[in-house]
Amino acid sequence: MKENTRNYLIIAALFVAVFALVTVKNLKTQQHTETIVEGLADDSVVGQGQPVLLELGSHSCVPCQRMMPVLDDLSKTQDDFVVSFVDVWAVEGKSAQYGIQAIPTQIFFAKDGTELYRHTGFYGKDEILAKWKELLAK
Repeated sequence: MKENTRNYLIIAALFVAVFALVTVKNLKTQQHTETIVEGLADDSVVGQGQPVLLELGSHSCVPCQRMMPVLDDLSKTQDDFVVSFVDVWAVEGKSAQYGIQAIPTQIFFAKDGTELYRHTGFYGKDEILAKWKELLAK
């Protein structure tokens, strides 16, 4: 009987430890994502005289969270376009406004606000820069 109780206590302790680790990891990911997005503008920059990469996603979407470091890096390392983010689950009407079917969606806008290109899903930094090079060369 003592052996069974000890085994149950070990299993319970392991369960609590795993639960605590998962919770802490999720909190760190959420805080990191919110920090990254804080520095990014919203869609009000579209059509204001600079090319814009607008990411339409959500803080709660895993592929969108994978995009955050890419967006953060681009916003800090290049000057050819503005990087913006809109959380379509938090801001009502933005999905419909931009015709979003799935997130994350990246929309490339010209200086005058004309849509140049759209991509859905994760989009790496090198691919984004290559697409901008192609679009800005036109």
